[in-house]
Amino acid sequence: MLLLALLFFIQNYGGSGQNVARPNIVMVMSDAFDGRLSFDTGSKVVQLPYINYLNELGSTFLNTYTNSPICCPSRAAMWSGQFAHLTQSWNNYKCLDANSTTWMDLLERNGYRTKMLGKLDYTSGSHSVSNRVEAWTRDVQFLLRQEGRPVSQLVGNMSTIRIMEIDWENTDKATQWIRQTAGLSNEPFALYLGLNLPHPYKTESLGPTAGGSTFRSSPYWLKKVSSELVSIPKWLPMAAMHPVDLYSTFTKNCSSEFTEEEIKHIRTFYYAMCAEADAMLGQVISALRETGLLDNTAVIFTADHGELAMEHRQFYKMSMFEGSSHVPLLIMGPGVKSGLQVHQLVSLVDLYPTVLEIAGVSAVGNLSGHSILPLISKSRNFSKNKHPEWVLSEYHGCNANASTYMLRVGHWKYIAYADGLSVPPQLFNVTADKDELHNLVLKFPDVQAQLDKLLRTIVDYPKVSSAVRLYNKKAFAAWRDSLGSNYTEVIANLRWHVDWQKDILANEKAIDTWLQGSSRTSNG
Repeated sequence: MLLLALLFFIQNYGGSGQNVARPNIVMVMSDAFDGRLSFDTGSKVVQLPYINYLNELGSTFLNTYTNSPICCPSRAAMWSGQFAHLTQSWNNYKCLDANSTTWMDLLERNGYRTKMLGKLDYTSGSHSVSNRVEAWTRDVQFLLRQEGRPVSQLVGNMSTIRIMEIDWENTDKATQWIRQTAGLSNEPFALYLGLNLPHPYKTESLGPTAGGSTFRSSPYWLKKVSSELVSIPKWLPMAAMHPVDLYSTFTKNCSSEFTEEEIKHIRTFYYAMCAEADAMLGQVISALRETGLLDNTAVIFTADHGELAMEHRQFYKMSMFEGSSHVPLLIMGPGVKSGLQVHQLVSLVDLYPTVLEIAGVSAVGNLSGHSILPLISKSRNFSKNKHPEWVLSEYHGCNANASTYMLRVGHWKYIAYADGLSVPPQLFNVTADKDELHNLVLKFPDVQAQLDKLLRTIVDYPKVSSAVRLYNKKAFAAWRDSLGSNYTEVIANLRWHVDWQKDILANEKAIDTWLQGSSRTSNG
């Protein structure tokens, strides 16, 4: 395959076999960007001119999924090319070791000048104490709100453009680096820019431990949204919700009443935040074009996960529903087909081998992903597509009280939980039921059995769930011991403090009971 890749470069970039002009590589990865906005009807609700630019001049993958719908485990999969259970990326605190080899490391070892800016978030040890404790204690028999109620916030006026300042600062640094790089040697470069947008902002009014539940934008960006096209999602009655979805709704503080106006505002502001992220992508593309580098640069736009934006009575991610798990993936560059829409199911682990193949660099180790370059290349030198007809996503973190495994095959989405027995599975036909409101697992038992059998050939999910349960107990016990006499005060003042302090003794007892009990009896 490496030889074929080199032939691809010679054919598309010119030069002799001894001095192939390798392409530059630029990846912009946003946070919480709903992949459905990157094509067709999704792009009509909000103006995304630079995503549309990539649509027209590059290839768009219509069915791209995160391998774990939360920040750090998702990025760990993208940077390592391995599924979350293989790297034991269980939550936002437990991901890759700092010395793990990423595709950027391999590019640097093979002659690329590299630069990484903005949100990286793939190694262990980051995120809030609340975030990790909520993940560790998800099997505890209590139900506490862990997030602020989702709200929208209007700031500035029609001239207020730069709202997410840190993202704009990093985008400025990226474009400055591109311009400085343009006058250097012919050595190729690889640039990664990680954005926080359109992730919700921290809700400051809820104190120092608050999470991100504020959708913030200005009139400038709101003008980019066609408000008449902003839909109000359908919800199941809470009594009809799957138990894990119900847990997510409650812990995300979405179980109380919302008016249609509130829901529409949240969704409208989210789309406006997507428009601001698109403008940052545009600034990077403009810098490449103005320096004459665009024609020899592969540009990749993607995201770590999506955003539910009040679909299924939830915001945030941590779910296998489309709004949370479906991410954008657009690739433009020399040798890449223009205006192509790819229906093949792919996921973020595929980016590791794809980037390396673009660069003509051999991958090392056993990867979960497969290069998707053959699907979009103009060259005929590539062998037939060897990508499997399924994608896997898994989730082991907070706001879901069971390890969750999603398998997409054709028009089916199969979601299994825990040990496969203690929590009922879900099955959706995502073509016929785009809102994912009709669980067909009882109607199509044969399909469920076939998909569960396939899932078990990919991952021994009951074994993985058991390992996560054991890790959670050990990690929490070690954390509690490290606090000594401060434990009671610290745990009472995490993000769940409002509900925790309603019955402190009962909540502490629930944790003690969980720690003393057998892992086999919990959902996982």
